[in-house]
Amino acid sequence: MLENEKDNPLGSETVSKLMVKFAVPSIIAMLVGALYNIVDQLFIGQAVGLLGNSATNIAFPLSTSCISLSLLFGIGGASCFNLSMGRGENDKAPFFIGNAVTMLTICGLVLAAVTMCFLTPLLKLFGSPDDVLPYAQDYVSITSIGFPFLVLSTGGGHIIRADGSPRFAMLSNLVGAVINTILDAVFVLGLDQGMKGAALATIIGQFISAVMVAVYLFHFKTVKLTLAHFKIKLGYTLKIASIGMASFFNQIAMMVVQIVLNNSLKNYGAASVYGEAIPLACAGIVMKVNQVIFSVVIGLGQGSQPIESYNYGARKYDRVRKAYRLAMTVAAAISIVSFIMFQVFPKEILSLFGSDEPDIYFEFGSKFFRIFLMLTPMVCIQPITSTFFTSIGKPIKGVFLSLTRQIIFFLPLLIVLPIFFGIDGILFTGPIADFISAVIGIIMAAVEFKSMKKLQETAAAE
Repeated sequence: MLENEKDNPLGSETVSKLMVKFAVPSIIAMLVGALYNIVDQLFIGQAVGLLGNSATNIAFPLSTSCISLSLLFGIGGASCFNLSMGRGENDKAPFFIGNAVTMLTICGLVLAAVTMCFLTPLLKLFGSPDDVLPYAQDYVSITSIGFPFLVLSTGGGHIIRADGSPRFAMLSNLVGAVINTILDAVFVLGLDQGMKGAALATIIGQFISAVMVAVYLFHFKTVKLTLAHFKIKLGYTLKIASIGMASFFNQIAMMVVQIVLNNSLKNYGAASVYGEAIPLACAGIVMKVNQVIFSVVIGLGQGSQPIESYNYGARKYDRVRKAYRLAMTVAAAISIVSFIMFQVFPKEILSLFGSDEPDIYFEFGSKFFRIFLMLTPMVCIQPITSTFFTSIGKPIKGVFLSLTRQIIFFLPLLIVLPIFFGIDGILFTGPIADFISAVIGIIMAAVEFKSMKKLQETAAAE
């Protein structure tokens, strides 16, 4: 155990240096994932317009489902691997990696098959109006082919970071995003292929990223992987899933909320002066722009994950606290800057996705930015704290906290408020849910740190 601690910088190098090493590549990797969707929408907004923007919003729940599976087995596998290494269980650790990779591959294939078989019913379930449906069908019929690549590349990135190679994880995502952006310009603008061109550019970029992840797995650094490690073993798989469940449910909650939100915007938009398409298009832009900021926050949480997991396993609780607090401080600063941007420049942000839309489009979009994202400075608390509980091997607390914002508070508010306030009621669900979930996150973290202090005193007395 002492030799293991000596060899692993997670237990000895300064926390701030480790955070830079792990969080910066993680943030970039998460940003790249967010930009996959937003880049498509930028080109589609300019080339196709309002209906194209609405279609990408309708398709968004499927992208979220891919990310949820990536986090379930990517974060779960990475956390289990680091916890095992922190305890000195070097013989068990490789099985967590192998089982995670196998499950990522299987889940990606299953999701692609289900989407292809039930494409139109799924898009209607997601709230697609009749005039938007053909655009969404064109887009998703192609992007679904890339789901296995997206799941493997995203989940594999977490596993690669757990192996101490955050830069490669970042690079694999970055290469795919750059290819996607270049091909978007070629297919959408140059060849005028619209929705299908954007979708094709996306899956090519995802394929390249997945190939890079697969190649890395043959050169794993920390432990030697063999074919035996990739054979599904129920005990390891269940442990991985239990640890990754918090991040998984957080994404699933976002997907459920997105579906309900789309249908609410469609129904209440039709009863307002805005119509069906404008609220859907504006909401899609606001959500995806916010996801860029949210991905930075999640990247900080994920960057702290290997530090928190290893040191909690090694009973170095002071280092766990330092990693959490540093991640939270930086996330709060970024959230405040984002809040100012959303409040001051909403019309300018909307114009990036198409400047020829009617004034009523910019009116609703600006209102959505300013009200829905009113409490952006507090949004960082819930995801970082949820990841923290996952990192220290307490998935039930992580799952509960991941559900507070989206399911426990946001969803009921999304159903109730519009009944009394119409489409404006939808806008206020965001800040109310953000506030309540942030308060709960603060309380849970404070209680856990108090308990951790007692564990530290016990460890010091032994």
